[in-house]
Amino acid sequence: MRILCSNDDGVNARGLESLVRIAQQLSDDVWVVAPQEEQSGAARALTLAHPIRIRKFEERRFSVTGTPSDAVVMGVTKILADKKPDLLLSGVNNGQNIAEDVTVSGTIAAAFQGMSFGIPSVALSLARMARERARWITPETYGASVIRRLLEQGWPRDVVININFPDRDPDDVTQIEVTRQGHRDAVQLFAEQRKDLRGGTYFWYGYTGELSDPAHGTDLHAIYEGRISITPLHLALTHEDAHAALSTALNGAAKIA
Repeated sequence: MRILCSNDDGVNARGLESLVRIAQQLSDDVWVVAPQEEQSGAARALTLAHPIRIRKFEERRFSVTGTPSDAVVMGVTKILADKKPDLLLSGVNNGQNIAEDVTVSGTIAAAFQGMSFGIPSVALSLARMARERARWITPETYGASVIRRLLEQGWPRDVVININFPDRDPDDVTQIEVTRQGHRDAVQLFAEQRKDLRGGTYFWYGYTGELSDPAHGTDLHAIYEGRISITPLHLALTHEDAHAALSTALNGAAKIA
């Protein structure tokens, strides 16, 4: 089985080391094609106005100047053009990708790009409720076995699997839970204004708030309770109830007065 590994934290990220260790438990044909620099929050962006360059570090390790989606496109269509990967793994992200995170996450975007090529794709992230340390041993302990079980079960071609590992040591992880995407109610994005050494103004994003009180069955609740969260994601963003209501009100109207 040929596995392509990518991420959004960059080719030198610690989480990518964990991802490769996980992949090597599944196959001896493991390739890395990752962004040259950190691209957190890049979502599904593609580099359309600048050239893309590929750098080779080792026989199966490359970086790409661009976004996570760029890295997957270059990996599949150029670097591995002779034989398409059988599995794409993205991560392990340094921080959880749950709830609203899934719409901006470059980690998940890389997996969606793999899915668009018809490759079964999995995004992996490690929750960090405190910034002091990351428990990389947790995804390294459970990642390969979880992916094996997923591959045995299978999932639809238009679905990406989003795995989040809790911020706990391996022995303290309680179980696996298949979840729905949750919604935070207590965390807000803010932009802090600062001054550089030449007197110029710049801004730095951050988050404020407390842990929310999420519903049972959501990715948020599973992570807070110490479980490994597995959420099947897809790109169908149409809100069906709103579609039905608006169709009743507007379909067939000749014009807007």
